[in-house]
Amino acid sequence: MSVDVTTLKSGINVVTHAMPHLETASLGVWVASGSRDERADENGISHLLEHMAFKGTRRRTARQIAEEIEAVGGDLNAATSAETTAYYAHVLKADVPLALDVIADILSEPAFERDELSREQNVIIQEIGAVADTPDDLIFEHLQITAFPDQPLGRSILGTANTVRSFDDVKLRAYLARNYCAPDIVVGAAGAVEHRAVVAEVERHFGRFNGPAGPLPQPASFGGGTYVEERELEQVHIALALPGVAQRDPTLYSLQVFSNVLGGGMSSRLFQEARERRGLCYSIYSFHVPYTDVGMFGLYAGTDAADVAELMRLVVDEIADCAQTISEPEVARAKAQMKTGLLMALESSSARVEQLARQMIAWGRPIPLEELVAKVEAVTVESARAAAHALIDRGKLATAVLGLSSGLADAAAIAETLTRRAA
Repeated sequence: MSVDVTTLKSGINVVTHAMPHLETASLGVWVASGSRDERADENGISHLLEHMAFKGTRRRTARQIAEEIEAVGGDLNAATSAETTAYYAHVLKADVPLALDVIADILSEPAFERDELSREQNVIIQEIGAVADTPDDLIFEHLQITAFPDQPLGRSILGTANTVRSFDDVKLRAYLARNYCAPDIVVGAAGAVEHRAVVAEVERHFGRFNGPAGPLPQPASFGGGTYVEERELEQVHIALALPGVAQRDPTLYSLQVFSNVLGGGMSSRLFQEARERRGLCYSIYSFHVPYTDVGMFGLYAGTDAADVAELMRLVVDEIADCAQTISEPEVARAKAQMKTGLLMALESSSARVEQLARQMIAWGRPIPLEELVAKVEAVTVESARAAAHALIDRGKLATAVLGLSSGLADAAAIAETLTRRAA
């Protein structure tokens, strides 16, 4: 694989993967700053900044930003997470310089005009309202808050209506200056790209980003607890979380294998038992989210109020049983799924550049595919069981339940028996 990395004098890292069989390129800027880098009175400012980047610069209007990219058949987008913010484009190979110019422009010369800011604040408040009206989205907001209470990692990425309304151009520029610093920036490109040409464009357009790295975010601590909200809904929505492991934890892949076996697909234990054999739910799955310093293992299910108790007893039993009895065929199947996911990233320039950028942020280097596959292959039945036991034995649980009152108390009470078993 032709993966190249250059660190500029400013500290910006440029990573590329040339994929000669493609005629298009995916590229972007990934900043190691997200919602957990916000102060309490800044909740939601990372996401608002992402939105405002497209609302005009000193050189381009909002319409011109959209038209310049779409006039060449490309697309431009962005995303905010807890630990990163990304601005990315997909264009023909001849238009890579244009895309880098536009992305550099929206980050280094944002206009933050008052009228545009007011309109976009209203758009985000509508987005907050949309989440509040979507229970299978809202439940994860409450789970995050319950798992990481009174800390940045536990706050909504969107912020609140009050915080979003409080931001002005002065606050936006201060946040941008504090967190968008060269050592925290990765410029990535994959597809029909040439490394030296990309480096030259980055040196040309990203000169305004300099200075030392931004401040480190507040360390996260898994708290746990229970959140219950009664609502007139057709289903009871249930989400559980246990303290997982961080991105660099050596047990990460073993825990991911356990998660896949438990609830990672149609062949998983929870899907087969809860949906296929008992018909207790339409959607049920487990997941693991690793952050820089902590992790969160989670599980979601939606069910009828009358089936809550049976489903929750099944969930608790399956988690405990899987930790004891996960088998060689199950581990092999989960490892095959993980390796396929890694290889599929090589077939998409957008997936590949995101993979590389995140590796640069987490590890400071691109991780060779062979190294990743070796980490997956190293997982054994014993290591998967050990990771599962460690997960349960940490003794902390976060539970969020949303729905009809008749099922809420049962769901929360039964969930708590999982960690009591460990104790």
